[in-house]
Amino acid sequence: MPPEPNNPKLPELKASKASNPPRRLFTRQRRQLSDGERRQYAQSASLHLTKLQQRLPINARIGLYYDGFGELPTQPLLDWCKRLGYSPYLPVVGSLGNDDKRLRFVPIYHTKLVNVPTRIHRLGMKQNHHRRLLWARELDVIICPLVAVDLNGNRMGMGGGFYDTTLGKIYQSGAKKPLKIGWCYDFQVVDTLQRQPWDVPLDALITPNGIRWF
Repeated sequence: MPPEPNNPKLPELKASKASNPPRRLFTRQRRQLSDGERRQYAQSASLHLTKLQQRLPINARIGLYYDGFGELPTQPLLDWCKRLGYSPYLPVVGSLGNDDKRLRFVPIYHTKLVNVPTRIHRLGMKQNHHRRLLWARELDVIICPLVAVDLNGNRMGMGGGFYDTTLGKIYQSGAKKPLKIGWCYDFQVVDTLQRQPWDVPLDALITPNGIRWF
């Protein structure tokens, strides 16, 4: 495993028992990283994907996302899918109207995320449109973006509620798929986050330092 890149003085953060730390603390730290550091962190994290594939069927369907806001780059996830013959997908917001927060997923036919035709959603994220859209329950894995995550798998998102809304009924039903996997830098992991009734916890977390199952 290659050595971790130098961390630009990113302090360990612990959530208060009363409230969660502000999202800007984590997004600011992500922006401090250079493109080279992001790529090296992502490469380190991708080495742990072998422990995830042991739990997946052949020809698994994997939901990814664009790393457009300083997140841990997701191109290595696409590379992994293409190498193993998995089918990668990207989320689409508002396919059933702007008021519907349920995500649907469009297949990725390109080998590089930068080459996927996209347009900017009104909330600022990139997305691709296609006639063939899948529901979350049709996927085997969804790689979930996050701002912070705690040691119990509780996830802090960007606040839009898209993933919690999309996965809520599936989680409440006790269905075993899709697996909900976090993908982030190690400094985004805190001891405890305050959980809301509608929050959907992760099944596992992959960071440059390893994989953790919840």
